[in-house]
Amino acid sequence: MHSNFQNMDALQQIRKPIDVEMTRYKQVFDSYLQHSNPILQEVLGKIARRRGKMMRPMLTLLTAKMLSGEANDNAIYTAATFEFFHTASLVHDDIVDESEERRGQQSVNDAYGNQVAVLVGDFILANALLCAAKTKSSRLIEIVSIAAQNLASGELLQLNNVQNTDINEEVYFDIIRNKTAALFAACAEGGAMSTSADEMDINVMRTFGEYLGICFQIRDDIFDYHHDASVGKPTGNDMKEGKLTLPLIHALLATNNEEMLTLARKVKARSVTQDEVIILVDFTKENGGMEYAVEVMEDYAQKAKSLLDRYPSSDAKQALFAYVDFVIDRQL
Repeated sequence: MHSNFQNMDALQQIRKPIDVEMTRYKQVFDSYLQHSNPILQEVLGKIARRRGKMMRPMLTLLTAKMLSGEANDNAIYTAATFEFFHTASLVHDDIVDESEERRGQQSVNDAYGNQVAVLVGDFILANALLCAAKTKSSRLIEIVSIAAQNLASGELLQLNNVQNTDINEEVYFDIIRNKTAALFAACAEGGAMSTSADEMDINVMRTFGEYLGICFQIRDDIFDYHHDASVGKPTGNDMKEGKLTLPLIHALLATNNEEMLTLARKVKARSVTQDEVIILVDFTKENGGMEYAVEVMEDYAQKAKSLLDRYPSSDAKQALFAYVDFVIDRQL
């Protein structure tokens, strides 16, 4: 429980410089979740209530505020663009992964079936484009489109990676750059673009977002090796979905243990058992996989922070530092 309070407290600190803007952002976001079609209204209502930590809109608004001292309507519509894009991708992701849950609640596909879920995902993606159009920035539409291509390409790379018996770090980073980091990069880049920032600042912030996204995904992957209190064993969900993540990849490459490599191939083939998952988790922990992943994540966090050094001190800059810390320290 304690860690959750810390989470909330850290999030409030991050949000403080953009409190007013976040309230306005929520109004804009919610205004696009109303519809006269009853089934659409029902599903959109559920999605509206399932709001996460809003990490991506906060990144866009904090970036804009740090660079220009304000997050104007352009920044707010940019933030909404990426959050709708993210939400649509989650709805579609759950269909691809055949997930039954999202943030502890029944997924749209499980509740309403794949047909409704595909269409609702499309509708939400259209909201993203409408918000982008509000900014009158063709460049923003370009960034959203590239992010969408990256995401699809990352998902396909991941699906295809199952057939690839090779185990290497490079493919892992290719996947997370496309799947997770590309959207964080776009959020920070979009925040910079909503101001009168020059090309250098826009590029710096895009790189900042990318490093942040890599940290975010590695932290997520580390959670999968933790024990789930409710079942008393590692969740190992990634492995059940055929995914090999950084801690295990490192342990496999460091030891070249033939027996474990065989199990890792069973993960890719999706034929691994729960007992085998536990063996792989223990093997990862015994062979420095966790420490290595934390080290890589902290290295990216440091690189992200050093990019902010060029900017004068401000509440928004401090909040972005805190944001990086939150991403690597979060407990869930």
